[in-house]
Amino acid sequence: MPLLERTGRRVTLTPAGQKLVHHAEAIFERLEQATADLVDTRRGLAGPLRIGTFPTATRVIVLAALASLVHQHPGLEPMVLEIDPAEVAGALRAGDLDVALIHEYDFVPSPAEPGLAAQPLCTESMYLASTSSAPGEAADGWVIGHWKDSPWITATPGTLCHAMTVRACQAAGFTPHVRHQVDDFATVLALVAAGQGVAVVPHLGIVDPMPGVTLTRLPIHRRTKIAYRTGAAGHPAVAATAVALRGSVPRELTCIEGTPLPRSIPGLPVVYPASSPC
Repeated sequence: MPLLERTGRRVTLTPAGQKLVHHAEAIFERLEQATADLVDTRRGLAGPLRIGTFPTATRVIVLAALASLVHQHPGLEPMVLEIDPAEVAGALRAGDLDVALIHEYDFVPSPAEPGLAAQPLCTESMYLASTSSAPGEAADGWVIGHWKDSPWITATPGTLCHAMTVRACQAAGFTPHVRHQVDDFATVLALVAAGQGVAVVPHLGIVDPMPGVTLTRLPIHRRTKIAYRTGAAGHPAVAATAVALRGSVPRELTCIEGTPLPRSIPGLPVVYPASSPC
C-alpha cells in the first residue's frame, strides 16, 4: 500500500500514511509509558537527564531547579542544552532531549506538535523598553504605537521573539524599522539605554537593572511550558524535573492572567497602563 505520493518536487503522505502516523504516535506513547514503568525508583533516579531551555529561563529558573534535582536525586546527571523553542520538538522526538522548556506569546502561539505533550509552568508580562515613557494618552491605550517612527531592536529572524515583536507592532498598525538584531536581552537593554532604539522584552529578560531605561508593561504575555514526549509524564525523572522547575519559578511569575503581579522592578522606572490585564 503506498504511503507517499509525489506533489511537484516534494512528497506527502497518502491517506493510508496519515493513518499509520496516528498508530505510530500511539505506539511511541506506550513505549514511553513502558519505559517509565520499568524505572526502579527504589534504587534512586540515576543517569543522564537532557534538559532543553532558553537563556532567560536558564538564569532565573533552571539553575535553581538543577540545585534542587541534584540535592534530591544525586544519581541524576542533568545536562542542559540552550535551544530555541522552535527547535525543541524535533530534538525531543529524536531523543536528543528528555524534557524542555518552551514558550509562546499572545501573537505567536505554539502549534500542536505530534508526539509531544506539555504542561504550563508560568506566565510573564511583556514590557516596552525605551528611554522615556509615552504620553498619558498612549500609556492608557496600545502604547507600542507611540514608537512607530523609532528604530527598533529585535531578536534575530526565525526566532519566536523576533516574530512576537514584529506582530505586536503590526497589531498596532505599523511595521517596525529594525536597526539591531540581538538575541541576548541584557544586550538589548544596553542598546536601549544607549539610545539605539526601543524593544519589547519579557519579565525574565530584565535581570540586571539598567539605568536610564523605562519599562512600560504591555497587555501581552509570554507563557512558558514544560514539554516532553507523549507518555513520558509518568517517568520518574521527567516528573522530578517538572517538580523542581515549578518550585524554582519566581513568586511574581506564579500568577495566571487576570491576577495581579507585583507592580515594581527594583532599580527600574516602570509605567503601568491602566488597561493592563494582569
